[in-house]
Order: sequence, then C-alpha cells, then structure tokens
Amino acid sequence: MRRVGHLFEQIVDRDNLRRAVHKALKGKRDRPDVQAWLGQLESHLQRITAQLQVGSFPVGRFHQFVIHDPKERIITAPCFEERVVHHAIMNVCEPYLDRLLVFDSYACRRGKGRIACLLRARRFAARHRWFLKLDIRKYFDSIHHDRLLRLWQRRFKDARLFGLLESMIRSYRGTLGRGLPIGSLLSQHLANFYLGWYDRFLKEHLRLPAMTRYMDDVALWSDDPDALRRAEKASLEFLREELDLEVKPHPYRNRSMHGLDYLGCRVFPTHLVLNRRSRVRFRRKWQRLERQHAGGSLSEAELQARVTALVAFTRTAGLSAWQFRRRTLCSGSVGGREAQTG
Repeated sequence: MRRVGHLFEQIVDRDNLRRAVHKALKGKRDRPDVQAWLGQLESHLQRITAQLQVGSFPVGRFHQFVIHDPKERIITAPCFEERVVHHAIMNVCEPYLDRLLVFDSYACRRGKGRIACLLRARRFAARHRWFLKLDIRKYFDSIHHDRLLRLWQRRFKDARLFGLLESMIRSYRGTLGRGLPIGSLLSQHLANFYLGWYDRFLKEHLRLPAMTRYMDDVALWSDDPDALRRAEKASLEFLREELDLEVKPHPYRNRSMHGLDYLGCRVFPTHLVLNRRSRVRFRRKWQRLERQHAGGSLSEAELQARVTALVAFTRTAGLSAWQFRRRTLCSGSVGGREAQTG
C-alpha cells in the first residue's frame, strides 16, 4: 500500500475542527468549563489552528482517575481542547487506518464492535473443533513508542502530522518510552493499529482458517490442534521480536465444544452465555446501585438509566441470559420493573 500524505492540511481545516468540537462535546456539554470554552469558540479555534500550524500546541494536559471494572485501571482523560484535536486527527486518519486492518479485527471500527466479534466467534466455533485464546500482558502499558512511530511512518509520510503524533505519544510516560493512556480516543486507534501488523502475520504468513481480535483479546480456530500449537509458538516470537509485547502465561487451547471465555461471554458452537466473571460483576453493580438508591444518592430516574445500561451488556444477540437477568433484577423493586421489559 502506498504511503499517505498531505493529511495535516485537512486536520487543521476549520470545518474539520468544528466537526471535532461537535464530537468532543458528547457527554461533556453540561460541564461549566466546556460551556465557557464554547462561549469563545471561534477565538479558540483560531488559536488552536495557529498552534498546530507552528507545532506549539500544548499536549499532555489530562487528569487521571482509577476504576475497578473488574480489575484496577488508571484512566487518563485529556482536557477538552486536546480531546478536540484527537477527534480532528481521527476524522481524517480513521479511514486510512481502517483500510490497514483485516476484516476480523473488531475494536474501534464502524460497523464492528463487541457484539459482531462474539457472533463471528460463535460461527467459527461451529466450523472448527479447536480454539486458542491469547491475551497480551498489560497491553496499553507495553506499547513501544519508537516502534509505534516507525510503523506509522511506514504508512504515512506527512511530516507535520508525524511531529504532532510524536509529541502526543511521548507526552505520556515519555521517560519510559512505552505506554499509551487508557481513556483517549487517539490511544484506542493507535493501539488497534499497532496490533494490526500481528493480524496480517496471522492471515498472510500462518494462514489460519479463522481468527478474531478485539483490541488485545485474540482467538484462533482450527480443526488441527497441532496447527494451533505452531501458531502459538510463532505468535509468541512475532509479538516479542517485532512489537516488543509479551503474552500472558499459559495461552488457553481447548475443543470448541467446551466453550471459550471471550469478551465477557462463553462462546459455544451453538450459543453464547455470560461467563462467570460477568455474572459476578453484574450482581455486584446491581447491588451497589440498589444501595445508592436506598441511601438517597441516586434518584429513581438515575437508577433506571443505569440499570438500562447494565442490562444492555447482557443482551448481546444470541446470548442466553434472560433467566439470569430475571433472577437478579427481580430481587429489587426497580429491578423488578426493569426485568419485566427485558
């Protein structure tokens, strides 16, 4: 594929920046600081354009917080202005990044996503007798800055865009030379791009009959268990030598009929069910919401909205979870009403 150039001018185009503001406002519109920023929109856009043009746009302005979902994660949220620039970059670059990805990569892509990945995995489980599950160890923290930038230069030749991306990438843990922040739009797409080279290795060199990847969760299928053993060994070598990544110990290989734990579900050849961890998380979140509502910190409307979002996770197409939802949600008054609709 030919290297792509002349993208920076499209990124700093005023109409593109306005579209980026509109996207960055999602979920942020009611914040007082964002409202104040919008009050001087044109002057801010003019300043951002000038800063980007001369390479002086300040990067690395973010705040961090910790979530437990289920394991502890540090979320690094960029300031609103940097969030706008991330959207401006991806408005232009996302179509080119998407072309580099294989069909069976499902994270951060239009028309793909978790549900599509699970349904594809179920079809592969029905066609092939064996599977192999691989997980990258501390993936976002392990992405090597220099290698990521070299891979970017192999596909893009815009020097000013490269300089902007380099400053953004190195603004996070620059002294360590590796790691992308969780919680950034740009990080998600760059992380997906980084493992896209591994996808092509699987498709073009190992030529396995079936694979899916959702960010760093990789599943492979074959009728030959020895082929999966060879794929495991080759994958470990490629990820270590080419991308400087390590796979979690003891990759899991088994028959498809026994079920694959994948993306919060257990994938069988004929159906999907919530896996044990997802059931435990669902119960704990529901119980926490009930306590907050009983304590007065959560209104009836807020509880209904959060329960709806919680239930949506268990409504993956083809997922056998309605009995579990009914048993869990009927334990509470608001849950009972929600259970009647789901």
